[in-house]
Amino acid sequence: MNSFSALAASVIPNPTPTVPAQAGGLLTILNWAAGIGLVLGVLGVIIVGIKLVISLQRGEGGQTLASLGWVLMGCIIITGASGIVRAFV
Repeated sequence: MNSFSALAASVIPNPTPTVPAQAGGLLTILNWAAGIGLVLGVLGVIIVGIKLVISLQRGEGGQTLASLGWVLMGCIIITGASGIVRAFV
């Protein structure tokens, strides 16, 4: 290893992220919001499933299948919200 790479490796800090004590209430609110969002997502999938069964009996299942895609996309965004924000910040 040359001296330049040794110097570059020694200068680059490796911080460990810590949550300040004042953020306890905010983290509680974020956890509640994520939990409520996931419960509503499961409820949405159940409702879309019921609508799908009814519309398939009538022969019109295409539109309901599209709404299932939207509900699942919302669930993916809710579960991946922290990763999405971390990618942009």
